[in-house]
Amino acid sequence: MKKALLITVLCCLTISLFSESRISYLSWAANVAKSDIKRNPEGWMIGFNKTPKWDYCQGLMCNALLKLNAITKDNAYYDYARTFGDYMVDNNGIVRTYNASDNNLEQINGAKFIFTLYDKTLKIKYFKAIEAFRAQLKTQPRAGEGGFWHDAAYPNQMWLDDIYMASPFLAEYAKRFNEKETLDDVIKQIALITKHTCDPKTGLYYHAWNESKTEDWANKTTGCSPTFFSRGMGWYMMALVDVLDYMPLNHPKRPAMKRALSNLAKSLLKYQDKTTGLWYQVTDKLGAEGNYLESSSTAMFMYAITKAANKGYIDPSYFMLSKKTFNLFIKNAIRIDADGLYNVTKACAVAGLGGKPYRDGSYDYYIHEPQRDNDPTVIGPFILWCCQLAMIK
Repeated sequence: MKKALLITVLCCLTISLFSESRISYLSWAANVAKSDIKRNPEGWMIGFNKTPKWDYCQGLMCNALLKLNAITKDNAYYDYARTFGDYMVDNNGIVRTYNASDNNLEQINGAKFIFTLYDKTLKIKYFKAIEAFRAQLKTQPRAGEGGFWHDAAYPNQMWLDDIYMASPFLAEYAKRFNEKETLDDVIKQIALITKHTCDPKTGLYYHAWNESKTEDWANKTTGCSPTFFSRGMGWYMMALVDVLDYMPLNHPKRPAMKRALSNLAKSLLKYQDKTTGLWYQVTDKLGAEGNYLESSSTAMFMYAITKAANKGYIDPSYFMLSKKTFNLFIKNAIRIDADGLYNVTKACAVAGLGGKPYRDGSYDYYIHEPQRDNDPTVIGPFILWCCQLAMIK
């Protein structure tokens, strides 16, 4: 009798601790989300914009807020995303500031949350907007092997970022409309970037690949950029785990996707700073002069790893890593102001390749890109990470 009572008490205690832990993760997500909404009362302000603009940052944040809404049932997050969507998409489905002829893959990422708005409102304008973004990808310029160009101004280039910007949207579209060839195209994009940017020695991924090898930053043999940029790998890793949501369980390419995800998770563990839990801006140069600890890549890695463990793609032992890293992240990357606003610090402001002035992809270039607080590239993934932590069974 006493033994049975003890077991009951222990079970209740375990459930209680689990509930408290779940609530704690969601509380952090809520505090960060509501602080950011207060800083950006209009959705188009996300990304430090002064005027309305359709961009990947708003899509990332709105998607995260809708995930948080789905778990907490707090409609403040849904209302914020819907208000932004209603403002940016007119009754004819035309998206404010969006220009398909730019062939900019980053703008495609903004479209993912529109699927949810359409599901909830059944407004035809959202369906029309989705179709407009899909139409861009039908005519997106491609390199010789079939990879999407980053955009019209960056010919013959595939960036790790692009896989996140376009692939999850296209994969969800393929599933919704039963377009097998479209899903095959998504898998092809991922296979190409994996093949050409993965370094077999470290298991890490170079930021980009120039098929023509004509860019000054491109290795004349491989076409790869010269540096391992952590956030680039974060985009790629999030894309993998999100695209898997839309692949049939019996799809022949599914094991390869899961293997790439697992291999990258293992490789990244070698480069995490164990004191702060963060990864460096340039992944493989731990403690090198000028290299800095960077928060957005850390949140992206841990969202992808935690979701992969929740889905059973990688070993559940990664849950312990995620929880430990979360506690260190709170200590080393979050600041609470006197007015109660939550700030996520240490995010790289921006990084890319080419352009004017020319970004050469060197170590020196990446370490001199500034950091800033409350960048959407860290706030969005942080909220998504918290949601995944709250879902651990």
